[in-house]
Amino acid sequence: MHPADNVGVVVPDGGLPAGTSLGDGLVLLDDVPQGHKVALRDIAAGEAVRRYGVAIGYAREDVAAGRWVHERLMSLPDARPLDDLPMATAAPPVGEPLDGYTFQGYRNRDGSVGTRNILAITTTVQCVSGVVDFAVERIKAELLPRYPNVDDVVALEHAYGCGVAIDAANASIPIRTLRNISLNPNFGDEVMVVSLGCEKLQPARLMPRGSLPVVDDEPDTVVLQDERHVGFLSMIDSIVATAERHLARLDARRRETCPASALVVGMQCGGSDAFSGITANPALGRAADLLVRAGATVMFSETTEVRDGVAQLTARAATRDVADAIVREMAWYDDYLRAGGVDRSANTTPGNKQGGLSNIVEKAMGSIVKSGTSPIVGVLSPGERLRDRGIGRGLVYAATPASDFVCGTLQLAAGMNVHVFTTGRGTPYGLAECPVIKVATRSDLARRWHDLMDVNAGRIADGDADIESLGWEIFETILEVASGRRTWAERWGLRNALTLFNPAPVT
Repeated sequence: MHPADNVGVVVPDGGLPAGTSLGDGLVLLDDVPQGHKVALRDIAAGEAVRRYGVAIGYAREDVAAGRWVHERLMSLPDARPLDDLPMATAAPPVGEPLDGYTFQGYRNRDGSVGTRNILAITTTVQCVSGVVDFAVERIKAELLPRYPNVDDVVALEHAYGCGVAIDAANASIPIRTLRNISLNPNFGDEVMVVSLGCEKLQPARLMPRGSLPVVDDEPDTVVLQDERHVGFLSMIDSIVATAERHLARLDARRRETCPASALVVGMQCGGSDAFSGITANPALGRAADLLVRAGATVMFSETTEVRDGVAQLTARAATRDVADAIVREMAWYDDYLRAGGVDRSANTTPGNKQGGLSNIVEKAMGSIVKSGTSPIVGVLSPGERLRDRGIGRGLVYAATPASDFVCGTLQLAAGMNVHVFTTGRGTPYGLAECPVIKVATRSDLARRWHDLMDVNAGRIADGDADIESLGWEIFETILEVASGRRTWAERWGLRNALTLFNPAPVT
């Protein structure tokens, strides 16, 4: 991956057996699985093991050339201190503008654009989930066929709202997350809420005056404990009747030609492997640069992964204020780990390791490359919305945990209208609220999961494509999906529940 590297990654399916000649006199001393590292030269005990030109670990013992280099042979480097970082010292210039790229989207009153036309039913508390699920099934069966221009009906369900310290210092995070998801561009300014009535998170607290698309408007709310409801079916009838008013308005909307600059693209990787940083993420980084040049907003995230690349991020910050905000989010994470009595090594999963990622440093280097090379123009704290922060177009760091569903939930709250998800080990991840484009890092995964992966970036490792061409392919796929082309996740109806990031204590 870099001229200074002293390890390489085995590419072929099934790995390579001991005795395989790799050229230049190098012979494998061990059986090495696909995606795992092999020493390209002798590495002395205590010497840095380098991949991406970065010290991803230090050899615990002498390692001979040709040996399999795995996590047990390496010690984890210390985390980079958050002081004395390069602060906005190397913000790269944005490339030449890409003009004329468009997609067919739904324009909203607030100026945002949706890529889908969905009725979302917000819930204030976990207690109403079963009732809302029942109502949504009835809405889909009885009403949705009469409103063919509406793509879907989704319930914004979660495990919050009561049994929590609603006034705790960090309670604002899950509350603003749920509020901002309800205002996602894919929901067409239609806000419908179902409340139980006795919960701590009252509708007026979730949607205070002035927070809705129409200033000082009240959310359209169904309260199940309202005395007018006599029996279960009365509650269902009330939800269905309220939903129909929203469906009628959504059905009147039509797709229009919109500039690519109206896209808000969230990027994430999950089930990562050693190929993530070789194929899918570099290609997605190239697509990210193209989107920025076309005027779009691109978000990358995953604080629990990119912490080890903090110096790369602060250096690319467009301003000192942006660099300071990046440091603030990483410091929050460091404090969170200390409070929990754990360290950052907990991030790398058994699947990551099976796929060749030895530790979080190696994983971080492969994760960051999906952000491309553009300057970072803004930072969002968890649950914040781009529009509320006044962050304009360009590359944005949206601080989230790396957990797939928490990250996706927080990016939805930020205003994401298209999601791109890269995976090496494979995951059936999907979002009901937003189309998810799945990119496989390996051709073997793309072949086995042929009806789950939208793009096969493994062709780069196979020698059948390059990062540049795959970047353009992902860019064009984003425009097509934004215009209505359904992804595999949408075709199968894959929809993971919202997972609210709630660091507040439970009562």
